Amino acid sequence: MAPYIGGMDSRSAAHVLSQIGALLEVKGEQKFKARAYAGAARSLIALDTDDLAPLLRSGELADISGIGPATLSVVRELIETGESSYLNELREGVPEGLLELFRVPGLNAAKVQLIHDSLGVQNLEDLERVAQNGQLAELPKFGKKTAEKILRGIETLRRNAHLKRFPAAAVEAHLLLANVVKHPDVTHADVAGSIRRHNEVVADIDIVAECSGDPASVAASFGRSPGVRESKTCEDPGSVHIRFVDGTHLDMHCVTRADYPVALWRATGSTAHIEEMKVLARKKGFEIAGNSLIGKGGDRIRLKDEDAFFTALDLEPIPPEMREGMGEIEAAARRELPNLVTFDDIRGVLHCHSDYSDGTATIEEMAAAAKERGWDYIGISDHSESAFYAGGLKRDRLLRQQEEIDRVNAQMNGFRILKGIEADILADGRLDYDAEILDGFDYVIGSIHSRFSMDGEAMTKRVLAALDDPHLTILAHPTGRLLLTREPYAINIEAVLEKAVQVGVAVELNADPHRLDLDWRYCRQAKELGVTIEIGPDAHSTAGLDNVHFGIGMARKAWLEAGEILNTRNADDVLAFARKRRAR
Repeated sequence: MAPYIGGMDSRSAAHVLSQIGALLEVKGEQKFKARAYAGAARSLIALDTDDLAPLLRSGELADISGIGPATLSVVRELIETGESSYLNELREGVPEGLLELFRVPGLNAAKVQLIHDSLGVQNLEDLERVAQNGQLAELPKFGKKTAEKILRGIETLRRNAHLKRFPAAAVEAHLLLANVVKHPDVTHADVAGSIRRHNEVVADIDIVAECSGDPASVAASFGRSPGVRESKTCEDPGSVHIRFVDGTHLDMHCVTRADYPVALWRATGSTAHIEEMKVLARKKGFEIAGNSLIGKGGDRIRLKDEDAFFTALDLEPIPPEMREGMGEIEAAARRELPNLVTFDDIRGVLHCHSDYSDGTATIEEMAAAAKERGWDYIGISDHSESAFYAGGLKRDRLLRQQEEIDRVNAQMNGFRILKGIEADILADGRLDYDAEILDGFDYVIGSIHSRFSMDGEAMTKRVLAALDDPHLTILAHPTGRLLLTREPYAINIEAVLEKAVQVGVAVELNADPHRLDLDWRYCRQAKELGVTIEIGPDAHSTAGLDNVHFGIGMARKAWLEAGEILNTRNADDVLAFARKRRAR
């Protein structure tokens, strides 16, 4: 066979590997095989090259972490022929729409296969039909409630189909940025848009590039990048909207050096913030025209950087996370912007799991990882007994864990492990375990992991009852949402926040990127009410400790300062907070 001469870029090859991984999952293959192809796809995207052939010939491709013999064989065939016979083989007998079903919450490979074999379901439309007409409820292990849950899941999936959670979008953005700055006519570039504002979900990626050449020509060249499926010129001549083969959307803004400060501000947004800034500028006799700030005399004002743009309008520079049109401009005009919390303000973390319940690391490993991050303490808060699905701790295992914490603490130098628990809030509002057991913890996290379908009045009553328990130190992930897959349960969160202030309970900003709960808008309300916030990584591994970074981003969006966050305090002060609660 003659060699394929069309070239194979890394993004297109990665898309093929991702499809293979998804199809392996559909066919019920061993999970590690599907994960291997997904991992190889990520490794290829990171290469960001328009031609993999030289890397294959030199042997470098085989040495890249994440690329194994099987995935390398697929890439070799793609380079030589432009196609993958393995992908074509896997596609045989699998309707294209079947892959979409795996994105519906609650459906796994076995259930998808059962629905397909029993009811002939081939896509989301088919699934919606059988869920509505009662056929799905009649299948074994389904029932009416499951069918209703799947219908809600389909609705959520369609509504959020264009969205990505922050971490995935941020990683993708910085991979694209690394490619942008390689361009010979790009002198500097930044990620902007909703990623720079640290939004919890992201629709597309914005990058602003300062160019030494003609911005329109540079923008057009990015539209011809490897893996581009579609490119459209925007209203601004130096901007282009790009859609890649894997569905990633990029808004590329190429500008001159003089335009860069205002362009970065515009591309960062939000729309509400931009419109309010334009109104303010006009009131002060200025005009924001495109990427220029026009002064009172009609001349363009030269700006060194984005901060100078704010200063020219007699404002404090507004941090990107706060630019949501929610009073930040007025605060900046009064020189009353908050001193936002940073990662360096965090002294320790309290919502962490070990291998005693559903975590993957030992207590000693979690403690060492926390210490490596510069923290002074970690709280181990495994699941309580009612959370049997997560290896919840029975009394004897709980006592063994506390003995182990004492033993590891005795070996630690300049670091401390606190004894906590994530106690389930039961349906009637009681905390899991009796008072005697709860007395043995340094602090208690309370959370809901069941009965999500209670009506708003009942759910609110349930949580308010839990807040009355003097053992409760922290209320975790208060609305139960899972971003893009599960809506918050019905609850009067304002009533919960007001009660938390009254009784002295901290409310969690759960930093797991699937949750980010309490929502930053409610965190802003909590700040105004005087609620103490705890940023909890909900770490189930040592790597999960880094979720704190996502929580910091949300806290900054909520205008939170270090003094308003429980775990910016030292261990003694955290323990004092818990003791004060119990003394009430």
